[in-house]
Amino acid sequence: MLKTRLAPRDLALTLAVVAVWGYTFVPIKVALTEVPPFALVALRFFLAAVPVVFFVPRPAMPWRNVVAYGVAIGVFQFGLMFLGMKLGMAAGLSSIVMQLQVFFTIGLAIAFAGDRLQRHNVLGAVIAGAGVVVLAGYKLAQGLSGSFAGFVLVILAAFAWGSGNIIAKRGAGDHGADMFALVVWSSLVPPLPLAAMSYAFEGGPAPWHAVASMSPTAWGCVLIMAWGATLFGFASWNALLHRYPTALIAPFALLIPVTGLASGALFLGETLAPVQAAGVLLVFGGLAVNVYGPRFLAWLARGR
Repeated sequence: MLKTRLAPRDLALTLAVVAVWGYTFVPIKVALTEVPPFALVALRFFLAAVPVVFFVPRPAMPWRNVVAYGVAIGVFQFGLMFLGMKLGMAAGLSSIVMQLQVFFTIGLAIAFAGDRLQRHNVLGAVIAGAGVVVLAGYKLAQGLSGSFAGFVLVILAAFAWGSGNIIAKRGAGDHGADMFALVVWSSLVPPLPLAAMSYAFEGGPAPWHAVASMSPTAWGCVLIMAWGATLFGFASWNALLHRYPTALIAPFALLIPVTGLASGALFLGETLAPVQAAGVLLVFGGLAVNVYGPRFLAWLARGR
């Protein structure tokens, strides 16, 4: 049975996951100075799978689920996002548009996973979504734009992420699968398709020469992506989606652009404008309503 209240330990875990995902934008930016995008993502998933896959039993779900999750998250989410960026979408704007996955995930969970939506979930998502719109509007006002094709591809990437969330949620519900094992074994799927995309779009064998000559710093960045963002991040996120209603967990992903801004300020010397601060406050306010709305309403009812 799904829990309806987020336990303090799981709240801390949720915040840790979105912090890791947000802060991973720094190592991504560093590694991309040496390795093209598709090759970098292929390497990320290869190192998430090998050598860990030799020590982790296969998840207790059909192969089609494992492959479907790997295709949705590894190939389509990251492949389409990076292709969209290659066709003109700015990285910062892409990271914000990707958060449409929150609403895709909630909608797909209602349609295919039997989830129910409550009023405080809707209100919280709308407030937090408004914060993300403010952040996106600021980026656009600063001149960050993208081609229409790139914009569509990033939206499709967000839908792929939402689809992957539901594949994991349903797989765990039906088969009691270990989410860490799912992430490890599904990470075997993306490297070959992404390597082919790299060969086609990034100069034939040139990306692999770049990988062979990577600096120790770039290798460290890839390991952060593979072990932190992929193994810890996606395994923990999928486990949380399994334990709680989707509408309770999914909106926390709206914090990813916020932690991304924080990481840019701490490590890259980027500044936070007042408009961005307002967007951040809206995101936090929406998440507070989403998590603590029922308790607040109960408190109000007792006070009458």
